[in-house]
Amino acid sequence: MSSSPSTESAAFRSALDVVRAVEPGVADAITAELASQRASLKLIASENYASPAVLLAMGNWLSDKYAEGTIGRRFYAGCAQVDTIETIGAGHARELFGTPHAYLQPHSGIDANLVAYWAILARRIEAPALERAGARQVNDLSEEDWSRLRHELGNQRMLGMSLDAGGHLTHGFRPNISGKMFDQRSYGTDPETGLIDYAVVRETAREFRPLVLVAGYSAYPRRVNFAVLREIADEVGATFMVDMAHFAGLVAGKVFTGDFDPVPHAHIVTTTTHKSLRGPRGGMVLCQPELAEAVDRGCPLVLGGPLPNVMAAKAVALAEARQPSFQEYAQRIVDNAQALSDGLIRRGSRLVTGGTDNHLVLIDVGGYGLTGRQAEQALLDAGIVTNRNAIPRDPNGAWYTSGIRIGTPALTTRGLGTAEMDQIAGLIHEVLSQARPGTTSSGAPSKATCAADPALGDRVAKQAAELLAQFPLYPSVDLG
Repeated sequence: MSSSPSTESAAFRSALDVVRAVEPGVADAITAELASQRASLKLIASENYASPAVLLAMGNWLSDKYAEGTIGRRFYAGCAQVDTIETIGAGHARELFGTPHAYLQPHSGIDANLVAYWAILARRIEAPALERAGARQVNDLSEEDWSRLRHELGNQRMLGMSLDAGGHLTHGFRPNISGKMFDQRSYGTDPETGLIDYAVVRETAREFRPLVLVAGYSAYPRRVNFAVLREIADEVGATFMVDMAHFAGLVAGKVFTGDFDPVPHAHIVTTTTHKSLRGPRGGMVLCQPELAEAVDRGCPLVLGGPLPNVMAAKAVALAEARQPSFQEYAQRIVDNAQALSDGLIRRGSRLVTGGTDNHLVLIDVGGYGLTGRQAEQALLDAGIVTNRNAIPRDPNGAWYTSGIRIGTPALTTRGLGTAEMDQIAGLIHEVLSQARPGTTSSGAPSKATCAADPALGDRVAKQAAELLAQFPLYPSVDLG
């Protein structure tokens, strides 16, 4: 990931020495985290490893600067360098994704989605209301007009992918603010194939008439046809929004093109900058010109002060993603996911949709007689880090679940290839096939605990460690 090992080692050592002088416990925890990540077989689909350049861009005096507002229009003085950084980052994003406008300030994916939702509401609901009232801004409205507008803003409809079908909690899940903002309805997947049935989505949209049609996923292992979804949105007069947080790296790396690239088809696109894009933890919004002004008001609309140090890291990561090597990386992510999928299927695992087209695989662990929570723990005890996830029409609900979601972005960053993915499939199957549901203290069946052979866990963990030793993480960083 770098060509200057001595420089990077010195940078991280020096930083930790400074931290240790003030609070050694924190320095020790940071060091331990690196050791843990180096030793873990990380298969969490939403995690990755940022480059040393990205990590170092976050740890500096930019974090001391308030910069509410946007480029050239800040509420604080002295933001010239923040303007420069945000301009650089937005320029990289526009070039990388082929989008007219990019907004780098969201602190997370949820924040990015909130900016997008409110930008849509501002353009579709607030702007016409202001025009009807002859007002320039909401502060100019009469109490009667403001009361009417407030009612309209809180009574709009959104259609998004259901959580158990692979959608995200920010697509209208009721415990999330998106489910409280909108009158929401979900579309799922075909009961037999597990795939999106676009005819059903069209039928639901025609009946429900949403203001916003949301696409994107966190646990759907297939490509999505965004051209068809845009047709559906246009047919019912909806704004088409895509949350590509999980697969942004595959879009940036030109693995998803044409109908499967959301940017040419959506009115507005949100993403995180970590996951497959391999940047810092944060969010970003891409949009068409008609939404740009509303998006740029994300602060103070729903965001607090932007984090200039994180925007600097985003700019570095986006610059990295514009290199030809990133396209090769993105293709390897998909190749590895398909090899992992094939290895699991060959060993008898049951996969949602029967495979994958992207960076993730969803295992139905009910085939092993386990809940997702039991499988997650059994794998963790064997040195394999995954996360439980609901599957379509999950009998165990969203907490215990019946699925395990695994992904390849992080291990692909480490350099593992298709042969190693097949070995990992074997380790996963071995652990899950021998784990058994646990019991409570009273002897009753437990959905939360599993009974696994500690010797097996130790042996698999050792095999995983031996595999990872061939692909060192951050080889350019030696903390001594």
